[in-house]
Amino acid sequence: MSMRLKIGITQGDTNGVGWEVILKIFSDNRLTELFTPVIYGSGAAAAYYQKRLNDIEPVKFVVVDSAERAQQGRVNLVECGAKELSVTPGKPSKAGGEAAAAALNKAIKELKDGAIDAMVTAPIDKEMIQSETFSFTGHTEFLAKELEGEPLMIMTSELMRVGLATIHVPVAEVAQSLSKELIVERINQINASMRQDFGVVRPKVAVLALNPHAGDGGLLGKEEQDIIKPAIVEAYEGGVLAFGPFAADGFFASGQFKNYDAILAMYHDQGLAPFKTLTPNGVNFTASLSEVRTSPDHGVAYDIAGKGIADEQSMRNAIYEAIDIVQRRSEWEEWNANPLQHFEREKGRDISIKDLPETEHHD
Repeated sequence: MSMRLKIGITQGDTNGVGWEVILKIFSDNRLTELFTPVIYGSGAAAAYYQKRLNDIEPVKFVVVDSAERAQQGRVNLVECGAKELSVTPGKPSKAGGEAAAAALNKAIKELKDGAIDAMVTAPIDKEMIQSETFSFTGHTEFLAKELEGEPLMIMTSELMRVGLATIHVPVAEVAQSLSKELIVERINQINASMRQDFGVVRPKVAVLALNPHAGDGGLLGKEEQDIIKPAIVEAYEGGVLAFGPFAADGFFASGQFKNYDAILAMYHDQGLAPFKTLTPNGVNFTASLSEVRTSPDHGVAYDIAGKGIADEQSMRNAIYEAIDIVQRRSEWEEWNANPLQHFEREKGRDISIKDLPETEHHD
């Protein structure tokens, strides 16, 4: 039996919809034929929600102490956090936040150790998870500390991919957080991710303006003239097909976004509001890191938690996207290990360095 990818899935806040969507997904046991799921979370919470979801097939977990012992063809559970857990669906609690942190810490350790191939995170409550040992404004900031690389948040679906220049920054601080250097870096990051993570050979990147009407020639703000446009020019001269800046309202309303492989928004809601409106069940991907992490495009959804009506499709898409990105990265690394050999194979023969003309030899 071939080795399947091990995908780690964290439970998120135990009072949110995380366990509901996880149980709904794995009530279809055929998924274990595609990959080996490793759930990080509370067995007590899983049992609690299992009893409330009477209209689905119960999930039979294999409890293991590490992903290294995960069994193929089964849904594996790595127990995390307190054995005794009070579950209160829809009600924020420190216990729910602590349970989310325990699962996340165990999963990130195993991701870094290579025990799992990717991590998919169920939603957390950013307030309830705060503690002396967890003081991050979200998953992205936590991952930035734990993994190599500078994270870039990309929302992705079949319709569009939107990256963010700034992430969890108050709107009042967005303008001062922008610089030409930051935008150039973000353009290069999203270009690289489109190539290695999504298989787009020559991606076209649209860059959004910050101000209404793209600043109207400086009448409504000078960030476009002083920062964003120079950054686009520099990235373009460096080989990236970057265009803009585009006024966000017309760009999305006219359907212009369909002409580009990726979009760089200046701040959180500028990118996520149109994305979530136009593409339900999208996926949040943390790009530019040494490991792959995805999540659904929704939060803890306390208003519907425990009612059995949470839609699991975004979480399912996040799992599939994580698998696809791991495989694309592997293909990209293989392709770039010796691109000349791949080129020659396509022409019908393999070569080595000794086959090259004398003028092509290098010391």
